[in-house]
Amino acid sequence: MSVSTESSAPADAGAPSDDTTPAGRRRFGAVWLTAVLVFGLLVGLAIGLLGPRLATPGDDSVEAGFLRDMSTHHAQAVEMSMIAHANSTTPGVVTLSADIALTQHGQIGYMQAWLSEWHLSPTGSAAPMAWMKDSSGSVQNGLMPGMATPAQMADLRKATGKTLDVQFLTLMRQHHLGGIHMAQEVLQESDNDDVTWLAESQVRGQQGEINLIDSMLKQLQTS
Repeated sequence: MSVSTESSAPADAGAPSDDTTPAGRRRFGAVWLTAVLVFGLLVGLAIGLLGPRLATPGDDSVEAGFLRDMSTHHAQAVEMSMIAHANSTTPGVVTLSADIALTQHGQIGYMQAWLSEWHLSPTGSAAPMAWMKDSSGSVQNGLMPGMATPAQMADLRKATGKTLDVQFLTLMRQHHLGGIHMAQEVLQESDNDDVTWLAESQVRGQQGEINLIDSMLKQLQTS
């Protein structure tokens, strides 16, 4: 996936580049994070493709549906995190957003690698969440559980300062809750070792990040 950013205004002619300034450090950090994301995706693809499987899930399986939907779900989390990482000036938010982007981008690599190994398309024709039993009501306005609306994403892109931090943390908390719900559901319906390992990892990791987000939001509210 690609993450687009708007170009900044051109620097004054002849002005030296200074990566020690806050703006310079943010630019360097964004470039570094993008490079690491690409590397992490390649590693995830390589690891996910190691070792043959005796039986593989089919195109309409719970596993395929979950991996496709969770890849889309993760992609929005990566986008939100990249926005926060590039624009926040709060060290804790910058660090957390980088962690989330790296983790979820790497997990996309696993999921896409398994679909490829199973000779399945990375996308399917089924409606979002169709793999989950009793999924009625899980999709709201075409969005899977916890996903931000287009309007919320637009607001996040425009936000600055404390407003940006609060919006990012609030949206990511909601996003994680939706992701945990999806992961817990696939744990009940799948016995595929790869998928259950990934889902368990997601539940543990995102619950820990929710606890951190709650603490950070409390600090922001009192600052």
